[in-house]
Amino acid sequence: MKTDVEELTPTRVKLTVEVPFDELKPNLDKAYKEISQQVAIKGFRRGKVPAPLIDKYVGRGAVLQEAVNDALPGLYGKAVEESELFVLGQPDVEVTELDDGNQFAFTAEVDIRPKFEVPDYDGLEVVVDDAEVTDEQVDETIDNLRERFASLTTADRPIEEGDFATIDLVARIDGEEVADASTTGYSYEVGSKSAVEGLDEALVGLSAGEEKTFTGTLSGGEHAGEEAEITATVQSVKVKNLPELDEEFAQLASEFDTIEELREDVRRRLERQVRMQQLSEARDKALEALLEKVDIPLPDAVVDEEIGRRNQQLEQQLQMAGMSKEDYLADQEKSEEEFETEVADAARLAVKGGFVLDQLAVQEELNVENEELSEYVVTQAMQMGVQPQQLAQYLTENNQLPAIVSEVLRSKALNLVVEHVTVKDESGNVIDVEAVQRELNGETGETVEAGEAGESGETAEGADAAEAAAETPADADASEDAAEGKKDA
Repeated sequence: MKTDVEELTPTRVKLTVEVPFDELKPNLDKAYKEISQQVAIKGFRRGKVPAPLIDKYVGRGAVLQEAVNDALPGLYGKAVEESELFVLGQPDVEVTELDDGNQFAFTAEVDIRPKFEVPDYDGLEVVVDDAEVTDEQVDETIDNLRERFASLTTADRPIEEGDFATIDLVARIDGEEVADASTTGYSYEVGSKSAVEGLDEALVGLSAGEEKTFTGTLSGGEHAGEEAEITATVQSVKVKNLPELDEEFAQLASEFDTIEELREDVRRRLERQVRMQQLSEARDKALEALLEKVDIPLPDAVVDEEIGRRNQQLEQQLQMAGMSKEDYLADQEKSEEEFETEVADAARLAVKGGFVLDQLAVQEELNVENEELSEYVVTQAMQMGVQPQQLAQYLTENNQLPAIVSEVLRSKALNLVVEHVTVKDESGNVIDVEAVQRELNGETGETVEAGEAGESGETAEGADAAEAAAETPADADASEDAAEGKKDA
């Protein structure tokens, strides 16, 4: 087999492959056997029809086509391997010659990862946020925990902001009730602005048994975006009561006996979070610093695929949240054009990051051990809430193991970069990333039992409330961004 490689662009090549006809013999034998199973010729059992009769009654051309289709994937793979190309995506294949008994030839155009060397990354320096936990942050976290143990008691007075009201809602358009925008017995925190616009203002000042009608824009259902006349009827008014910050609360909300012990545990958990965020930020910035030293072309098709993946992911998230893309853009204060530009830039950066880490893994001769692969699968299974064996079986059956190996390799390559980068906090202190990582891995942390506020009783019990309360919305976003960055890398 002879293979010529023509560079169409730095990220796309054309392979011209010439194959001696003798190399197709196993594929021809297989084609005759399969066609023999499919045809019925008088005097011969299925699977026993001789080749000459198949040529006569079915046609030699059909046999050749079957053999070529069977041979192409293997021949293409062999040509790629011999040419030492890192191909991306599916090739555009065209059979250019099929000389029966003499020669077979085809071409394949395919995107490739550009050829480049990762430059020296020793001496890179990155700056991350200070790992500081203030008394105010500890107080805020404990207040969040108190919110989870709040109780609700009925109040014989008009509604005030912050109260919980049980209400009935009826929406009408042109006098006709909108079924999917009406509800009864709906518990709503007044002032949260988490329902239809105008509801909070309408409820303040109403007492149990009173109602008010206002005009609002429906956000979901068949009539989403349309204005409706909405009538809110108050069934009951309840006041949220926070537990006193005393020993009784500490024992209720945690395993500790005193508030001082609870505060110390919350501080320790917050310190762990900010240290983890420091490490995540160090990884992100180390990769950014390395990418700034590399200038490579990117295949348009691969970037477009990444853009499509990100848009699809956002659509799924918005659908689960019951939010439209228009609402999302308004909330982010971005135009459609600005959003598309940001997505495209992020996609290009993600593709480039993947290329650089892949090449670094090759240069440094990194590999993935079975233990590392098993550890990755176990970690992912824990995050997904499934058994490791179940996830491993799914990955194997769906041919996802090569992608997992690639992800683990990229993570190892990024770890190598971080080891060679000087990491400082904003105060100028040098951070020993490996020491911090060992420290965090050595910490176990005890579980604190707690739960969310409910209406009957009126506390609900759950698990890990102190740790959950310690993760503020900003912390949660940072964790998601870090996970996304790792995935993109």
